[in-house]
Amino acid sequence: MKTSPNSVRIGIAVAIIVGTIGWLAWSGYGSNKSYYVTIPELGSMGDKAYHSQLRVEGFVQPGSIEQNGTHVTFVLNEFESHSPKAASGRLLTVNYKGAEPPPDTFKDDAQALAEGSYGHDGVFHANVLQAKCASKYAPAQPGQQPGMQPATKPAATPNNSPRAAVQAPAAANSPAAPTAAN
Repeated sequence: MKTSPNSVRIGIAVAIIVGTIGWLAWSGYGSNKSYYVTIPELGSMGDKAYHSQLRVEGFVQPGSIEQNGTHVTFVLNEFESHSPKAASGRLLTVNYKGAEPPPDTFKDDAQALAEGSYGHDGVFHANVLQAKCASKYAPAQPGQQPGMQPATKPAATPNNSPRAAVQAPAAANSPAAPTAAN
């Protein structure tokens, strides 16, 4: 059985196309990979920290934010400032130069995630900055279901029976009252 010259050309073209797609997939995978590390883990990475795309999480040190347009320099602490461990927490200076300004939730004591690279100067150079909204992640009060507003004190019925009525604020039952979106 003899192969035609067209079959050989098609086979070579398919091999080149499949090889090119494979190479692009492999090189794209490696360049978009980033490691999530904590501040103490960053210090123990050694030389790998200088050559990797990293994401570092921490709490914004109160009073450390210096903003000039979209350029922000601040300090991340391993712990929140009101934590008893905050004084012994490791600190990391972050220099953010992004196309967008930092989010509105970025403020003192906010939990922040910076993505970028660690420099030999000891500064983390971020090109992406995210901040979590503290109010969304606040713990529920004891006896309260998540997402529920606290109820007012129970009021006794007019004849002082043991049954009590829970009174909700009038604005919460109003159709014009704004609702919180999660």
